[in-house]
Amino acid sequence: MKYAIVTGGTRGIGLAAARKLSESGYVVLATYAHSEEDASTARAALPAVRFVKCDVSSEREVCELIKSLPHIDVLVCNAGISLIKQVQDTEEGEYRRVMDVNAGGVFFCCKHAAGRMLERGGAIVTVSSVWGEVGASCESVYAASKGAVIAFTKSLAKELAPSNITVNCVSPGVIDTKMNACLSEEVKKELEGEIPLGRLGTAEEVAQAILFLAEHRYITGQVLSVGGGFQ
Repeated sequence: MKYAIVTGGTRGIGLAAARKLSESGYVVLATYAHSEEDASTARAALPAVRFVKCDVSSEREVCELIKSLPHIDVLVCNAGISLIKQVQDTEEGEYRRVMDVNAGGVFFCCKHAAGRMLERGGAIVTVSSVWGEVGASCESVYAASKGAVIAFTKSLAKELAPSNITVNCVSPGVIDTKMNACLSEEVKKELEGEIPLGRLGTAEEVAQAILFLAEHRYITGQVLSVGGGFQ
């Protein structure tokens, strides 16, 4: 049997990735941090997927999660939180929480999953953001956390390649998910005008890219932008 873990798997990109992997024959374990409501909705939508509460910023919780599976073939590091705030107004606690979840969570998940993958190989797919590539006004901390994911992915790919473990990154552009629900319709229209394909992306389109990288055995250390040409 093939086993996969998807962090942040109860909505948006994570839920779509869990669905794609499940439909492709994987036994999928998907995590969530807080919302039991989201978890309940996700369980109803994907009864074949096991949804487990786990704070990826806690190494102990991540370690226990990864030990719960017989082995791991695919790890998708999708869990993340956003912060839209000017830098001078950002509190220390806000900065640390964003970095702990978005960058620290990827580190803990990869650290413990890699140990389980060493004997039989595997695939790790991280989820960054176009803002991690080009930066974003009023999202400097979020962009920094996602930029860290890209650098970590490229480095880890070189480290784990001799063990037949691929490590790649998907970098979504502006995707129509709950995380972006805070954007006004006016802002969404402005963003659509900057996207060459003329529309926001969907979670399913990002999930397709995740599955592609998870199953390709000769691509590693790459950042695949899924943003309709947005730069």
